[in-house]
Amino acid sequence: MRLRLPEERPTEPPTGFKIAHPVLSQDGTRAGFTGVSLGGALPYGVVADASCVYGRRHRSPARRCDCGFHCVHERAAAEALLCTAEHRAAVLLDITVLGTYIRFELGFRYARQRVRTATVGPCACGARAVALADAGWGRPGWRALAAACAGCVRSRTSVSLSEFARRAGDGLGVAAGSGDPGDLRGPGGPGGPGDPAGAVDPGLPEGLGVPELVAEAALLQARLDWFQSRLARLEGSGGQQQGGP
Repeated sequence: MRLRLPEERPTEPPTGFKIAHPVLSQDGTRAGFTGVSLGGALPYGVVADASCVYGRRHRSPARRCDCGFHCVHERAAAEALLCTAEHRAAVLLDITVLGTYIRFELGFRYARQRVRTATVGPCACGARAVALADAGWGRPGWRALAAACAGCVRSRTSVSLSEFARRAGDGLGVAAGSGDPGDLRGPGGPGGPGDPAGAVDPGLPEGLGVPELVAEAALLQARLDWFQSRLARLEGSGGQQQGGP
């Protein structure tokens, strides 16, 4: 006789944490995420249903398969994954588990999810991120993004954090962690949605607040500096040609 765990009937949907890479569609109109391991080839939106990555026709999560969305119970466990070299550019997601799920010791495997907030780590240079810029890789039809500060954005394809939230839709909130690579704290902590300096209100796509406007201004200034440096270089090379024989 095989013992089975009791069926859970929670009054509220469970929550969890995971990491993922932010992505932008080829035409730039949609934003979403792609996983870091199993199913990483299938980008998903803020609200999404899981499907079997092996092409089987059963519903996810199936007990005899490892398909479905995955998350961990503890924020610290998800943050620990960001320490590995291949996951440094990923973002931390706070999610709500929806639909059928299977509970494990460390987390859930489940059928449907809603991404509530995404916390973006620091730029590769260590400064606080103001945008998500082209990471140099992607999936078919999707461009992967990575955190970028105002000085490192330059001419790369990029979107501000608030603009990424707007294009992702469904009430997603996006926050920037501090310049400390270990600081990805959530609501109520520095750099989280409770911090005025790092919060992005998903309800302000048209009437942006002060933090969003500051980030947009920094992004534009960085691009202006880059164009000015290019212009000065071109003018200098032109002057040398005129002064030659």
